[in-house]
This record gives sequence, structure tokens and C-alpha cells, in this order.
Amino acid sequence: MGKGRLEAFSDGVIAIIITIMVLGLEAPHEGTLAVLERMAPVLLGYVLSFVHVGIYWNNHHHLFQAVRDIDGTVLWLNLHFLFWLSLLPFVTHWMGASGFATAPVSVYGVVLFMCAVAYALLVHRLASRRGGNRTLALAIGADRKGWISLLLYACGIGLGCVQAWMGLAIYVIVALIWFIPDRRIERHVADA
Repeated sequence: MGKGRLEAFSDGVIAIIITIMVLGLEAPHEGTLAVLERMAPVLLGYVLSFVHVGIYWNNHHHLFQAVRDIDGTVLWLNLHFLFWLSLLPFVTHWMGASGFATAPVSVYGVVLFMCAVAYALLVHRLASRRGGNRTLALAIGADRKGWISLLLYACGIGLGCVQAWMGLAIYVIVALIWFIPDRRIERHVADA
């Protein structure tokens, strides 16, 4: 089965997710810069979520450059991933509107954790398919970055229940780990 429709659909959903997040930012009615200070949690939450969505979009793009074919399971796993990603606008808005209260920060972490789980399931299904996806399997290897991210998200959820800023710090660390593009797939696709 070809992968073109899956890629186009995923790109569209991700674009809509970003659009919903930015539309959730209400322009202040005051004409002063001081209002932006009061909006800091909302703006910082948006930036953090935008970075996470951008990282997933970038990695999703690279992932499917190394894939030759897909099957019905991949379609469902991709929808599973997009479902969790689509919850980011809601939890981002809740987290920012609450001023980074512990419950929304922890729930935000749960959504990030589930995005990572869903993405890992998608990657591992693609890498385990026989035939044309051998390049991806070689590139992914043991996927230490993925496993470390899951562990950090779990820690962030727990720490976020105690002190919101600790959970947020963990989520930023995961973003920083992935912000530098993962060249494993690019190297293996170029060599293939």
C-alpha cells in the first residue's frame, strides 16, 4: 500500500493542530506590553507545544522518507498518534489558563507521554514490517532516544504533581533532546 495519502493526511492534521493552538491565543484588549507579562503562561505553553508538534512533524516526515510501504495496522497506529497529538491544543490552553497549576501540567505530561508511546508504536511497527522498511529498522536500532524520552515524560508527570515547574523543566529537556534533528534516518536513507 502506498504511503502518500497517509503523509498528506498527517501533514494536514498537524497543520490544523498548530492552527487551533494559535487561535487559542486571545489578543489582549490593552495596548501595553505589561499585558504580555500576565499572558506569559499562555504564551510559554504555546511555544512549548509548538516546539513539540514541530519536532513530531519533522520526525514523522523523516520516518516516512525511510518507509517504502505501509499496511492497515500502520494506518491505525498513525491515527492513534494523531489522536494524542490533537489533544495538545486543549491541554496547552488549560495549562496556560491555569497559570501552570499542578493538575494541568501533569495532564499535559500525560498527553506528551501518550504522544511518545503512540509514535514509538508507529515507528516499531514500520521498522518490523518485512521487505522495504529494512533501512528504517537499521536507522532506528535500539531507539535509546525514544526510551529515554518516555522515561523522562513519566518522571515529568510525577514531578509535575508535586511542583509544576519541575514537570515543565522535564518537558523542556525532552524537547531539547529532540530539537537537534535525529540524523539516523537521513544517514541510512542516503546510504541505501
